[in-house]
Amino acid sequence: MASLYVHVPFCPTLCPYCDFHVVRRGPGWVEAYLRRLGEEAQALHARFPEALDTLYLGGGTPSYLRDRELVALFQSLPWRLAEGAEVTLEANPGTLSPGRLRLLKDLGVNRLSLGVQSFQEPVLRFLGRAHGRKGALRAVEMALEAGFRVSLDLILGLPMQDVEEDLKKAASLGVGHVSAYTLQVEKGTPFALLGLKEDPEREAWAMERAEALLGEAGLFRYEVSNFAREGEEARHNLVYWRAGFWLALGPAATGQYPGRGAFYALRRTSPPLPRWLLGEPPKEEALSPLEHAKEALMLGLRLREGVDVAGLEAKTGLSLWPLLQEKVRELAAEGLLAVEGKRLKPTPKAFPLLHRVVLALWEALEG
Repeated sequence: MASLYVHVPFCPTLCPYCDFHVVRRGPGWVEAYLRRLGEEAQALHARFPEALDTLYLGGGTPSYLRDRELVALFQSLPWRLAEGAEVTLEANPGTLSPGRLRLLKDLGVNRLSLGVQSFQEPVLRFLGRAHGRKGALRAVEMALEAGFRVSLDLILGLPMQDVEEDLKKAASLGVGHVSAYTLQVEKGTPFALLGLKEDPEREAWAMERAEALLGEAGLFRYEVSNFAREGEEARHNLVYWRAGFWLALGPAATGQYPGRGAFYALRRTSPPLPRWLLGEPPKEEALSPLEHAKEALMLGLRLREGVDVAGLEAKTGLSLWPLLQEKVRELAAEGLLAVEGKRLKPTPKAFPLLHRVVLALWEALEG
């Protein structure tokens, strides 16, 4: 249990595509949030006091908190950091300044995930972003000058977007990591209520261009939607994709913990902010070894490194390979999997078809 996710739900604006648990500031809400977070952190630390290898503050917009609130947040976390720990904070360009960056450095943050989304004014207006092109570029420049590892978030494949222009600009800035996503129109969001539809063909083309243009700049696709220079991969997110265990704090935050008895893992998800402030306990979902194995296949095949089935067998105590090998041969013959011993790796051809690949493997496991 060497990784911790902290959810900070407060945002200056509520974007029309976002379905995360986010809220605007309300009178006394941040103060109440910090008090409750401190209580929750002390209780969790008593159970899992090990030093953290990764700490990720997501949201919401953690950088939207005021200076004293950020200090209080970090002071409420009793864990010590292991040597070389990765400490990531999500930030929007308009919330950064040289003074704010110095404070984040002093608090131990060494990696920033910047929600840029695009460098084109019409696209930013369409997405409801509070910053413009100049603000995005200035935020990246300041963060790099201050010595942070920087990751950019981009949304690709939008109707009015020049995809290649955004990719080329991101590649030219000298950042070590780019997360490039296509727009998901989630149920209940303003975009969904407006009847906005996704364009799978344009989105597939956009991700192909991302792999090509970012790759030319030394940012290689190590996960379906993530590109990094060597050594700049998101260590915290790799814990998720490798189906590991992690701690979680805050409203609507989900953590995954070692299971008990016949269950391999226990997933705990906290309630939304109002109920969380009242002390409502998290919902719990116990995962059997087989359920964990299926999730590990689904998540691991998002990674260029793939999934080590032998390692998965050792962790779960299940004999998986005899159930999988025939389907694996079929998928390899289609050019969708590369097989190295018992390691399954997605091919470039497989990335747009991962849903089909995963379902085929799940069916094999279920007999």
